[in-house]
Amino acid sequence: MAEKQKKFVEQITDMNVDFAQWYTDVVKKAELADYSSVKGFMILRPYGFALWEGIQGYLDRRFKETGHTNVYMPMLIPENLLQKEKDHVEGFAPEVAWVTQGGSEELTERLCVRPTSETLFCEHYAKVVQSYNDLPKLYNQWCSVVRWEKTTRPFLRTSEFLWNEGHTVHATEDEAREETIQMLNIYAEAYENVMAIPVIRGIKTDKEKFAGARETYTVEAMMHDGKALQAGTSHYFGTGFAEAFNMTFQDRDGKQKHVHQTSWGLSTRSIGALIMVHGDNRGLVLSPNIAPHQVVIVPIAMHKEGVREKALELQERLKGMGLRVIIDLSDKSAGWKFAEYEMKGIPVRLEMGPKDIEQQQVVLVRRDSAEKEFVALEALEERLTFLMKDIHESLFEKAKKNLQEHTYVAHTMEELKTLEEEKPGFIKAMWCGDRACEERIKEEAGLTSRCIPFEGEAVGETCACCGKKAEHLVVWGKAY
Repeated sequence: MAEKQKKFVEQITDMNVDFAQWYTDVVKKAELADYSSVKGFMILRPYGFALWEGIQGYLDRRFKETGHTNVYMPMLIPENLLQKEKDHVEGFAPEVAWVTQGGSEELTERLCVRPTSETLFCEHYAKVVQSYNDLPKLYNQWCSVVRWEKTTRPFLRTSEFLWNEGHTVHATEDEAREETIQMLNIYAEAYENVMAIPVIRGIKTDKEKFAGARETYTVEAMMHDGKALQAGTSHYFGTGFAEAFNMTFQDRDGKQKHVHQTSWGLSTRSIGALIMVHGDNRGLVLSPNIAPHQVVIVPIAMHKEGVREKALELQERLKGMGLRVIIDLSDKSAGWKFAEYEMKGIPVRLEMGPKDIEQQQVVLVRRDSAEKEFVALEALEERLTFLMKDIHESLFEKAKKNLQEHTYVAHTMEELKTLEEEKPGFIKAMWCGDRACEERIKEEAGLTSRCIPFEGEAVGETCACCGKKAEHLVVWGKAY
């Protein structure tokens, strides 16, 4: 059995040797997802879907607390509807999947499998919004979308993915802008309070903003390998879509006006972030706030009298605390079970054998730090309550430290190039606002602008690319 245990662990590639292969190994060995028979379309396995349900549950509650209502729009969009907003169409054109035949008959008009649903919401809002009394409309949709990707990787870039897409319309620009920032902050909350992932909040450059948006706001996260992940976005559309789709309302002054619109989305890419921010060479590492199972009970020497019964009794006791608890009563070796649940990232393992029962204690092992401790049964609730909070905070602080230690400053193009080659991570550098400089930095240094952060002091007065007067501090990096 020791040999089997060794083989089980060896099936994960060392993350410092091949991070991409390590990632794929964890996705498969932790049973998060599998490949389907169509390239780019993945199977979300129960454990992977449970992680999504945890993220979705938090967000759905926060959306409803802030006045939003869930709706559902069709999967297919007529081509004529999609063509109404030119910039939007051009932005998605290379990724669109088309339906051209229904049954045995060729369709008279192509139908687009939704890459996003702005046009559908616009068509609907144009019908249902007549007066200022109808505003705001605060809708959210949980669904899948299809964007035909050439290169795919589970969770990070797939042709179909799950997400939320919020679409709201407002009477004024101020209300719409407030909505855009509010929803971005809710996304940041989800990463920080649920997933223990620190994020940088900021605005995208015009080059990187969403097709059809006036402004795109983003939360950016740093992965263990120093690369960025665009973790969620929120867009202010102004009246661009409203003008294209004739979304007007009669205001208090009796005049017809166009609505101001927003949209915002967060997807199953967030599970990729969970893997790559906290994972290690034993597999997943999860915060108790997102873990499908917070505690796993592993009875030791289960064949001995009373062990099984005591373990089941403990499971009910911990469930009474409100903890998500599972117990492994299988005949696999303890070593195998330890490796299996470490792979799945369960925050706390509880071990208990005949000697522990005799001494009225259990053994608790933290997944994040591998620390082991003996805890008296009478103190178990208090200790687990502490651990649930401390593990989350420890993971967050560790990730925050990694973000800070791998964020550098560059003042020139040469410094940008050197840092990109030698020190993976984020680079803060000043930018003049000229797209030509942004494109040159991408071409010569291999870096994209992640965002203009809301918080952060200038690191100089001149553009790192051209040397002219700088307009913005930008966070640059390589991204998934």
